[in-house]
Amino acid sequence: MFGARVSHTVEEAEQQYESKSRQLYLGTKMTSVQRSVLFSAADRYGNVVLFFIATAVLSRLLTPGEFGVYAFVSAVTAVIGASFQEFGGANYLIQKPELSRSDVRSAFTVTFGISAAIAVLLFLLAGPLSQLLALEGLKRGIEVSALNFLLFPFSGTISALLRRDMKFGALAVCRLIANATIAVVSIALGVAGFSYMAPIWGGVAGNMILAIMLLVRHRNFGALRPSLLEYREVVGFGLYSSGVSVINTFYNLAPQLFIARILDFSSVGLYSRAINLTQVFDRFVAEVLNPVILPAIAARRKAGEDLKTVYLEAIELLSVVQWPLLLFVAIMARPIISVWLGETWLEVVPLVRLLCIANMALFAGCLSYPVLVAAGSVRNALISSFIALPPSLLVILCASFFNVQAVAASALFTLPFQAAVAIFFIGRHIGLRPMDIARVLRKSSFVTAATALGVAGCAALTEAGILTSLAGLVLAFLAAALCWWLGLLLTGHPLLRQLHFFAAGLARVAPKLRPSRSAM
Repeated sequence: MFGARVSHTVEEAEQQYESKSRQLYLGTKMTSVQRSVLFSAADRYGNVVLFFIATAVLSRLLTPGEFGVYAFVSAVTAVIGASFQEFGGANYLIQKPELSRSDVRSAFTVTFGISAAIAVLLFLLAGPLSQLLALEGLKRGIEVSALNFLLFPFSGTISALLRRDMKFGALAVCRLIANATIAVVSIALGVAGFSYMAPIWGGVAGNMILAIMLLVRHRNFGALRPSLLEYREVVGFGLYSSGVSVINTFYNLAPQLFIARILDFSSVGLYSRAINLTQVFDRFVAEVLNPVILPAIAARRKAGEDLKTVYLEAIELLSVVQWPLLLFVAIMARPIISVWLGETWLEVVPLVRLLCIANMALFAGCLSYPVLVAAGSVRNALISSFIALPPSLLVILCASFFNVQAVAASALFTLPFQAAVAIFFIGRHIGLRPMDIARVLRKSSFVTAATALGVAGCAALTEAGILTSLAGLVLAFLAAALCWWLGLLLTGHPLLRQLHFFAAGLARVAPKLRPSRSAM
């Protein structure tokens, strides 16, 4: 197509890429990365199953208004919690090339100090927030949620050490048991009539179990002794890292806060359910990779690999999974809601469709922060957030004065804008051009169109009443899988090669897949 010389060069590049892929998936040195992704997948998928079961049951025990109160409490605590979770801990401990005992102690001490202060702050703010929104029960919900902040420093520090050493097996076991506790306690209390307090108490119980299990697993309590020897470095990194986390977390939860203040808690409940369903890609793919992305990119950067190549390879693989999955949820939203949440939640359907289409713009969202950190520019990660998110918040705030559908529709403008800003800053550091992105997304676009075509036929049969919601959903899933696979084959998508190498590597290391002992 481009001449013999260029074709020869492309073939050589493909051979080099295949060789690197074999090293990644089959080589002895990189087996830990493969096992880490596998254990991370087991962790996340197990937790997704628990989440769907608990949500399906609780949706039949709680009203949209009660879910709205719970969502508001979660939003308040999540926004405040983001400020300390990244300030002292996880990413600082993971990204530091050489980690000493004093680094760990200083990170834990800073995190614990901020955590305790935030717990006290929440207790003090619970009353005023409850009065502001004229909801007496909100005070108790925030006060109970504040207990989580006394547990996070222990579980967060030990989890970061496990992630740093790629010990995802031990972490997966602890998280699965903790999330099972959350589900069981939440459902039991919901049946007992605890209303929106049921999932709040469930969260506290699960976080307590997680902290205890990680402490028992870690055993090296000396690393958690108070120390401020390296606090300057911890705070220096944390100022930017926590800034990125706070502004992004606040943006993600701002619609629920605005809706609660301007509209009503039933609308908050509807929007919260729509967000949960829209985040299906995050739960099935991004959350599996997120714990591994930063350590893996840092390792490849340290090995001298070009970040531009790494980034483009990653978005080509992510987009061919994210786009078809989001379109599947958008097209089949009605039967999904009917089967999962019940007929009383069908008002969520238009919200889900709008949010799914908007989220397609975030095909590289989970890569932005890790790539900028790997490029040595965590400061630009914060700057890009400050540029993209305030205008987006203004649009959401204006939309919330209309109705919850307008809030969902605003994402069609805000999310593409945020993606463009993030890609612009990344492009400045790795020499990325718009045509580079367009080139690697061509095959993913074809696969997505093929998948959507198959799903649309099943959706039409379901809407016409020929198929029941459950039957239509099952048939649509089978059609989507078939069309997606055919699309991969017809385009020769690079994901096929990755799946082949992963399967071969899994067969090779399967007998050795046991959780590693303890982290640092």
